[in-house]
Amino acid sequence: MIKRRLPKPGTIEVNPSILAADFARLADELAVVEKAGVKMVHLDIMDGHFVPNITIGPPVVEKLREHSNLFFDAHLMITDPRKYAPAFVKAGVNNITFHIEVEKKPAEFIRILHGMGVTAGVCLNPETPVKAIEKIAHLADMILVMTVHPGFGGQKFIVSAAKKIRTVRNIVGPKIRVEVDGGIDVKTTPIVVGYGADTLVAGRAIFGEKNRIAAINAIRRASK
Repeated sequence: MIKRRLPKPGTIEVNPSILAADFARLADELAVVEKAGVKMVHLDIMDGHFVPNITIGPPVVEKLREHSNLFFDAHLMITDPRKYAPAFVKAGVNNITFHIEVEKKPAEFIRILHGMGVTAGVCLNPETPVKAIEKIAHLADMILVMTVHPGFGGQKFIVSAAKKIRTVRNIVGPKIRVEVDGGIDVKTTPIVVGYGADTLVAGRAIFGEKNRIAAINAIRRASK
């Protein structure tokens, strides 16, 4: 049974980012992290325009869906999320997160995404102030705070960006997930969880280790 909804807010969830996985073995990589008990996996979708990198599109997501029942959390780092969202939904994603920096009518787009049967996330780049999402944050299912500049994995954790998590959590309260992405490992996990994050996107800290399951469990322990 494919997981259609986000895990209940408040529970700490490790969300492995496949950007750091072995792209020649993506189905196997998903199977391994699922054995670790994760409920969701982070799909980094990049267009080479909004961010200086290109990753995967709907055809790859569709094939991955054939091999996994995990909740697919698609982070659209693209300039025209409205145009491509339907294709990703059809391919099998469960959540679509778009960047507030590219969407002029975010409340309307959130309603459109909900109408497609997926949950909706809104993302803030490191330089984007929280006030950019303040009026519409309560409409989303998840707010994603970037603690690196989107585009490439393995970047240094930006402490000043992480501090925005506290403000976001104060705005949305306990009923909306607050996700954090960028430089998340056993050292930074206690920081972001302390600020109020409950969804931890980790790439190299998981897929850069030989034992993926042990790496996930280490992040879980660091979150307590």
